[in-house]
Amino acid sequence: MTISPASPTRMPAFGSDNMAGVSPQILEALAACNGGTARSYGADEVSAQLERRFAELFEREVTVLLVTTGTAANTLCLAAATPPWGAVLCHPLSHIENDECGAPEFFTGGAKLVPVDGPLAKIDPEALLVKARDGKGDVHAVQPACVSITQATELGTLYTPDEVAALGAVCRETGLALHMDGSRFANAVAALGVSPAEMSWKVGVDLLSFGATKNGAMGVEAVLSFDPKRAQELALRRKRGGHLTSKMRFLAAQMEAYLADDLWLANAHHANAMADRLGRGLAEVTGVEVQEGAEANILFCKLPDGMAAALLAAGFYFYADRWAPNVVRLVTSFATTAAEVDLFVAAARDFALSPVGGV
Repeated sequence: MTISPASPTRMPAFGSDNMAGVSPQILEALAACNGGTARSYGADEVSAQLERRFAELFEREVTVLLVTTGTAANTLCLAAATPPWGAVLCHPLSHIENDECGAPEFFTGGAKLVPVDGPLAKIDPEALLVKARDGKGDVHAVQPACVSITQATELGTLYTPDEVAALGAVCRETGLALHMDGSRFANAVAALGVSPAEMSWKVGVDLLSFGATKNGAMGVEAVLSFDPKRAQELALRRKRGGHLTSKMRFLAAQMEAYLADDLWLANAHHANAMADRLGRGLAEVTGVEVQEGAEANILFCKLPDGMAAALLAAGFYFYADRWAPNVVRLVTSFATTAAEVDLFVAAARDFALSPVGGV
């Protein structure tokens, strides 16, 4: 069947929040810092102001290192917490396990990723305790050194502060560092209604990859360390790894505008609301099964036979069949509009009501 929805200026794309553009406020900040000259490698005034901004946001002093990619942020954190003979304990569905092309192993010098299971892409504390003790002190085994959790998870689920605190308690008991991959940290904070501090260091997080690119920035992420003793090592590893940008003010300007006036939260609230609207709309379409766990801006659905292909042929964009037959992932962003969501839902409904759709 060929779906012929109304023709907007662009067909809605739900493949990833990376596909969205840049918030106007961030573009304006980039233009504003472009005049004149500034000291390089992070010694500029915008970078200094940003450090104060993060300290205020997280209610304490925090080491801030800006990089251009989430991969860089994650791997620098893991390398600072894990020796080459160490183990990073993570969920089997985590981003570092499935989508980093071996970067964690490369930047740590050979540390091993060890999966620890749990429902809805979240590590189970009891299973973690077993793995955290496994091989401890045995010269023949990799030594557990760090735990990495993803917030929001790759399934769109969220760790509550209590759940993070339970993992943090295991880490303290067993002497492991706790890293949070927060590429969608803003979506989690917005959805749970907690403060950044309550979602990080107050519940045991030592290192945080604070994302911005997926939520309206052009290309900047922050490595945040709540342990000042790691500051020098992180700085040296960033330089050695090729991620110390000379014109750092352009990264700092993005992040400063992202945090100013709570743009980061406003963008995340909107993305989350569009995912909720999409999920509620699709739940009413015959044959569509909205899967459990859509708590932020990621939605998984099982579609009837042929629906995904028809929607893709009509010009919509999303990932399909990567997880299971007929299962698709739909991701909304700060730029997703209600009209785009409704257009997608209407197209799915048209298919379900057609002879091909079987109703």
